[in-house]
Amino acid sequence: MSTDRFADYGRPRRVDGGLRARSARGAIGRSWWSRRFLEVLESFALGTRLTRGRSYARAGQVLRLDIAPGRVTAQVQGSRPRPYEVSIALATFPAALWTRIEDELAGQAFFSARLLAGDLPDELEELFVAAGAPLFPAAVDELTQRCNCPDFAVPCKHLAATFYLLAEAFDADPFELLHWRGRSRADLLDRLRARRAEATGTAVSPAPAAAPGSTSDDSSSAVDALPPVGAARALAGLATTPLAEAVDRFWASPVPLPDRPPRLATGPDLLLRQLGPPAPAIGGPGLLERLRRAYRAFGPG
Repeated sequence: MSTDRFADYGRPRRVDGGLRARSARGAIGRSWWSRRFLEVLESFALGTRLTRGRSYARAGQVLRLDIAPGRVTAQVQGSRPRPYEVSIALATFPAALWTRIEDELAGQAFFSARLLAGDLPDELEELFVAAGAPLFPAAVDELTQRCNCPDFAVPCKHLAATFYLLAEAFDADPFELLHWRGRSRADLLDRLRARRAEATGTAVSPAPAAAPGSTSDDSSSAVDALPPVGAARALAGLATTPLAEAVDRFWASPVPLPDRPPRLATGPDLLLRQLGPPAPAIGGPGLLERLRRAYRAFGPG
């Protein structure tokens, strides 16, 4: 059989407004999550097959990319008039497993704080592995790859282009990886907030809707019932003094201050240690040592 069985299809049709990979050359993927995803795919001996779709990804041949729980779908424009339909399936985690993971995340302040701040720390992968739910597939047969193009290779260049764009989607929002595994960003963060509030006892019931005929005093009393936070908590125990009796000390601190502000005792060459040695063109380590002696000589005795 001729190795040029697909040569007669010609070059892919040009696309206007397609999804174009951000990197124009070199490796695709900037974040830890995207690089890790592509490393896993390459470990399945897909490296050379993946590169077939890199030019497609950079040329904007992917028309659409949708990430849903358990399935990524895409449309990729090839040489034929009708775009090819691409699907990459990966099993989602069962609900009971997600519940156990969310309990683990909520129980560790490091993870819950980072997630609620919109960040996925690198250490999250280890937590998922320890919970029996590895984020990335362990074998290529965990991925169900389908494309309706005539190419028999798996992945074909249309699937490969989709993998690259999926990696860049993880760059833009690493929560999409969790979405693919069955839990959207909004659902996960809502569940974490609820668990953290329950664990710390800081849950505040939403204010009831104002009844007909209620006044602003009613709503302000509801606000006053909330516990003080921030500076209000620090000043809550101080006695209230009429302004007329405190004009002469209005700008004074309401609580006693120490006689002297705390001072950090450091050596005179602290800045030099932080900056590191100068470049050889301006003296290198020799200049650093001369500066260190000068700082010590002119510093406080």
